[in-house]
Amino acid sequence: MGSGKVTDGQGLSFAGKHVTVAGLGVSGIPAAKVLHGLGALVTVVNDGADERSRAQAAELEALGITVRLGDGATLPDGTELIVTTPGWQPGKPLFTAAREAGVPVWGDVELAWRLRGPGAAPWLAVTGTNGKTTTVQMLASILKAGGLRTAAVGNIGVSVLDAVLGDEEYDVLAVELSSYQLHWAPSLRAHSAAVLNLAPDHLDWHGSMEAYAADKGRVYEGNQVACVYNVADKATEDLVREADVEEGCRAIGFTLGSPAPSQLGVVDGILVDRAFVEDRQKNAQELAEVADVDPPAPHNIANALAAAALARAFGVPPKAVRDGLRAFTPDAHRIAHVADVDGVAYIDDSKATNTHAAEASLAAYESIVWIAGGLAKGATFDELVAKSAKHLRGVVLIGADRALIREALARHAPEVPVVDLDRTDTGAMLAAVQEAQRLAAAGDTVLLAPACASMDMFANYTKRGDAFAQAVRELGA
Repeated sequence: MGSGKVTDGQGLSFAGKHVTVAGLGVSGIPAAKVLHGLGALVTVVNDGADERSRAQAAELEALGITVRLGDGATLPDGTELIVTTPGWQPGKPLFTAAREAGVPVWGDVELAWRLRGPGAAPWLAVTGTNGKTTTVQMLASILKAGGLRTAAVGNIGVSVLDAVLGDEEYDVLAVELSSYQLHWAPSLRAHSAAVLNLAPDHLDWHGSMEAYAADKGRVYEGNQVACVYNVADKATEDLVREADVEEGCRAIGFTLGSPAPSQLGVVDGILVDRAFVEDRQKNAQELAEVADVDPPAPHNIANALAAAALARAFGVPPKAVRDGLRAFTPDAHRIAHVADVDGVAYIDDSKATNTHAAEASLAAYESIVWIAGGLAKGATFDELVAKSAKHLRGVVLIGADRALIREALARHAPEVPVVDLDRTDTGAMLAAVQEAQRLAAAGDTVLLAPACASMDMFANYTKRGDAFAQAVRELGA
């Protein structure tokens, strides 16, 4: 970690400090190693004690870090600070004990923020229920096209700690932040930030929609230049109004319609900026064409506008927005075109793991055979089905909670034919695709947008999407 720092940005020394790291995994292990390297006396606690956890523990113990497996509830004696992985819920006994003992709790993002050195790269932060990863990747592509040294980091899978403490120097970081990470990051202050949208998600973790929204809204605290919000989602603008920002920070909206002053939007197939231009009452700056956005689905155009707003807030020229969007390639399983078979397009949006994401995906196509279902995570489907019914030619249901979708279809789209697949074996996805093919006609789209998590049948949404793509290839063959 080439920095050699032994204090955080506020002068707090970690040498000899008793720090407990809550949880192993993607963020817990790097945090433990960083703190150990800074001279802290680190104890890692972890609920699980499976084979993977034992291997991770052995790796840390070889460095001299104490690990307690199977006990994530008890506060180790002498703990002065807890650094938690994002997924640990605030109501866990460990945090209750910490509050009673007056011990602060940080997330890995908070730790990274405090470890930034003098003159560190500012952060452009993105959160929201859906679209975060795509927007951050678009943003990084635009920043690079503008000649800036940058990286897409955070909840995207690249540790913010690695970016902050690594040897590579950056001009700016594009940071994806989940509601979990924001909950545990009280001192984070971004250059500019965006909340893309808000819809019920992770309510079991946050306890209520209000608490979930409040944690998302933390991303705006202390913003210096721009708080970017979604004009079509009033809740995001409300969060801007509630935020305590630096003097001169502006509210910047993005819209799929014609933009008002201090907004970015779309006019005649052109992405335009009426926020970062002189005399924005009268002038607009062309940034790119809708055709430069891949794929040009409405919610993805919204992602592009949010990314452009953050980049423009950082001073990137218009040409870099166009060049960056043209250079951007979306990740797999995000409204990805798999193939055309007999005049029917097959689209993989396995990443649509909640109703809000599925609604955006369903709105992108005219006539759809929808493959849906999985683990509902407490979601309801009436609103989704009611809004999307006009697009549905047929539906194929899979997964543990498919009955919830079937019942919503019976209430709001009773005329739409439904195939209910009561199987979870490895051939289930091929059967689903074959049934979808039977329901589809030339010009239709077969869309995998499950509106549910995948873990009832697949290891993750990636494996689910891979199974869909393989099934489509077998159709084509």
